[in-house]
Amino acid sequence: MAIRDDYVSGLFYSSSVESPGIVAVRKSIGYLASAFMVLLLLNLPLRAQDWSWPDKPENLRVLSEEFAGRRLGGVMRGFIIGLGVRCGHCHVGVDGKPLSTFDFASDENPNKNRAREMMRMVEDIKGHLQKIEPSGVSRVQLTCLTCHGGRTRPITLSAQLKDTHETDGLEASLAQYSELKEKYYGKGAYHFKESILNALGYAALKKDDKKGALNAFKLNSVEYPESFGVWDSLAEGYMLNGDNKKAKKYYKKSLKLNPKNKNATKMLKKL
Repeated sequence: MAIRDDYVSGLFYSSSVESPGIVAVRKSIGYLASAFMVLLLLNLPLRAQDWSWPDKPENLRVLSEEFAGRRLGGVMRGFIIGLGVRCGHCHVGVDGKPLSTFDFASDENPNKNRAREMMRMVEDIKGHLQKIEPSGVSRVQLTCLTCHGGRTRPITLSAQLKDTHETDGLEASLAQYSELKEKYYGKGAYHFKESILNALGYAALKKDDKKGALNAFKLNSVEYPESFGVWDSLAEGYMLNGDNKKAKKYYKKSLKLNPKNKNATKMLKKL
């Protein structure tokens, strides 16, 4: 399967139902942003590396042979922006080293075949999208950025933290939450909300990790101090850890934020 000639445009912008002037502006912005990101990510100008995009790329399996030279560069920039990666993510080479040292034709890096399959999948989905009557002014356009949003793996924040919790423990997942928020908050890649850390805390309780659960609830209270539910969970965390004094304090705080919180009322009577 060879990718169509318009694939590059699909990586950066959509020209559907727009005036030529708007399309021209979007193209310019897309290419300028792409070039800027590549220079930042590669750290070295291509001339300084004595390297250029090949006019006859080797081992193309999905892209057609028409994608050569700078046009191939456009596709690669799409991956860099869409997945937030550098060349070494899919190719054989060390990021930060001159591109002339990379073996771009090699299939040794398993991510290269993953990328190929993703490209085939995108083409299939784009075919289905063309069969659907648009629900808005413009037709939905699918690119790497659409799903990945600058992330290597296009999964939800909950799924990411759950995976880390399972493999590396709760403290690692809490640290990861803070790192991801620092990097992605406001960029649309992840949805940060109080239920994420709350669920992580209760997942810890299922593993009988009371201290870990309390740490998750503590972090959530810092992140969302205006939520009565957050303080309710924190109170429960302290209660399960044997600190009834703080449990009462935070059930009262929850009740102050929401006088209709029946659980807080019930637990205060119990305590």
